[in-house]
Amino acid sequence: MSTQTKVLVTGAGGFIGSHLVTYLKERGYWVRGVDIKHPEFAESNADEFQILDLRDKENCMTATAGIDEVYALAADMGGMGFISAHHAQILYNNALINFHTLEAARQNKVKRYLYTSSACIYPEYLQTSENVTPLKEEDAYPAQPQDAYGWEKLMSEKLCEHYREDYGIETRIVRFHNIFGPLGTWEGGREKAPAAMCRKVATAKLESTNEVEIWGDGHQTRSFCYIDDCVVGLYKIMRSDYHKPLNLGQDRLISINELADMAAETAGINIVKKHIPGPQGVRGRNSDNNLLREVLNWEPEISLEEGFAITYKWIEEQVEEKLKTNTLV
Repeated sequence: MSTQTKVLVTGAGGFIGSHLVTYLKERGYWVRGVDIKHPEFAESNADEFQILDLRDKENCMTATAGIDEVYALAADMGGMGFISAHHAQILYNNALINFHTLEAARQNKVKRYLYTSSACIYPEYLQTSENVTPLKEEDAYPAQPQDAYGWEKLMSEKLCEHYREDYGIETRIVRFHNIFGPLGTWEGGREKAPAAMCRKVATAKLESTNEVEIWGDGHQTRSFCYIDDCVVGLYKIMRSDYHKPLNLGQDRLISINELADMAAETAGINIVKKHIPGPQGVRGRNSDNNLLREVLNWEPEISLEEGFAITYKWIEEQVEEKLKTNTLV
């Protein structure tokens, strides 16, 4: 790989984006990071970091200028509590970001463009059971995503496909399945389930209580993929010749109740689960990794327990620091 290859990571101030910047730098790429904010928990390793609002098309032209490859991660998103309550905002902001960034990449003659989609594109009617059948890439249609976030992702997938067909830009599409790890949002409403569970259990431990709130009955199921596997998968997909959508996630199903128990065991405490009303999303969701294995001869390798232990330790440290200043929200 030539050291002259210049890569843009949009959303580089976010969780996955900041990890991806570091991964690409370690492999000799020149990296430009772009976001509306700097990374919250660590300095960016990007060669160049630009604060740009990618809803604006001129900013997208600036971001993609002189770039060979784009990893498009920028999005207005969060956990289920956020995406279930901000449909208009999410659809509007993300459509502008993705449409303008892809068109700017075309105008600036970017060679490869990887778009990060989501398992939220899959039809709600296939995810009504806790023991859900793992979702295959071909299951996306007939389409019926549960929320605006999923609809926008699906629409942007189609745009990538058409840009490849009409303009020749080498697009790649990845569908994330619940990525987690350290250096990610863990409080404030945009955090995902693993981070929220780690925060709740760490707070119970540090405040010497044992009660942990869980939205719904806790029997809803998901699969979770550790961040180190995620960035490896992104890189492999970008380098592959496969241009259709690919799942990227673990294929091990676990309930939210079991996730709480895992956090408690990691923390070394016993907990009492208090089930309360709250947004739960689909009843079950799991990744079918057969196509990923076939295309890449690889799949995520880090166990949930290993990744969760690392994540919990980091979040407990953040909670402890917050509690010292009484600012935990």
